[in-house]
Amino acid sequence: MRRSPRSLPGRAWCAPLAIGLGAAAATGGTVGLVIGAVAAVAAYRWLPRPVSAAARLVAVEEERLLRQVPLTAELMAACLGSASAPGRAAAVVAAGVDSPMRDRLAAAAAQLALGAPPEVCWEQLGAASPALAPLARCLIRTSRSGTPPTAALSGLAQTQRAAAARAAHAGVRRAGVLATAPLGLCFLPAFVLIGVAPVVMGLATLYAHRI
Repeated sequence: MRRSPRSLPGRAWCAPLAIGLGAAAATGGTVGLVIGAVAAVAAYRWLPRPVSAAARLVAVEEERLLRQVPLTAELMAACLGSASAPGRAAAVVAAGVDSPMRDRLAAAAAQLALGAPPEVCWEQLGAASPALAPLARCLIRTSRSGTPPTAALSGLAQTQRAAAARAAHAGVRRAGVLATAPLGLCFLPAFVLIGVAPVVMGLATLYAHRI
């Protein structure tokens, strides 16, 4: 039975525990234990979770398919707009794109060549991959309504490219946050020792003298 990335809690805590122990050892004392616990929880919250090799392969394939959707949509629009049959259009586009999109479209083209209804083939295409679901829905709508698919597929290509650009910008911002997080954890013990610990120790001494 394949485990999902979230089913590995032990592995997910390995790096945070190492960071927490390092922060505690560098600080020392009771304050070090508190800082280590805070650092471990923060690392567990922000560090990416470990995933299995199979899950990584699936994620990489989905990412490649997502990047191929805009070009595939434009090519399908050109082929279907020139009055090509769905099976012929899928075969031509499959020959012009790289894997893994080529394999998915080639399988759909083979089913269409055997006489399978286009709606069924497009539904199977979208069900097999979340990245291809928008393309499949667009093809199903145009197939059922009989409207020219050029505008719908071209619009899908533009939408997917805009979404990919937004995701790329978000990834860059997230990478910046993850890059500065270890630096903040390194400076946290020094901040506590220099800024917080003297105040706490002074208040404790003052309270002890009053007693």
